[in-house]
Amino acid sequence: MNANRISQTEEPICASIQTQTNSPRRILVVDDDISIRQLNTQVLIHSGYEVDGAEDGAAAWDALSADSYDLLITDHNMPKVSGVELLERLRAAQMALPVIMATGALPKQEFTQQPRLQPAATLLKPYTTEELLGTVREVLRATDDARGPIAQPDCERQPSADGLRV
Repeated sequence: MNANRISQTEEPICASIQTQTNSPRRILVVDDDISIRQLNTQVLIHSGYEVDGAEDGAAAWDALSADSYDLLITDHNMPKVSGVELLERLRAAQMALPVIMATGALPKQEFTQQPRLQPAATLLKPYTTEELLGTVREVLRATDDARGPIAQPDCERQPSADGLRV
């Protein structure tokens, strides 16, 4: 499998509280740009999430087939398997996984032609770390509301690069 697990070097206080009440939310971050993938991964880890990274849609599909996640954050323009192709695979496999498409160019035509591929949210690059975290919280909260109540941590440690654009 080509997915890379990024280990947490410093556990935020909130993460230890979160693991006592429920396990950390698992997120798969997919982007062929290694710096964006690593930045997003570190921001999410420092906010108490458990995060894996994949360098393209094919590696992401391998990770999704081998493990379970609460959220997928994917770029669109990637080698091997694009973000839309990854969404098509998810929908064909009837995986009920919320998706955030974080990309420089939204594939509006594909979403218009195939509305079932519409992600739960979109982020246009460049976006800030606050926009990323806010969107992640909103999508997970909406997913929780649809499934029923799940305890959410009250605290969240902000990454030191506040306002950093991805």
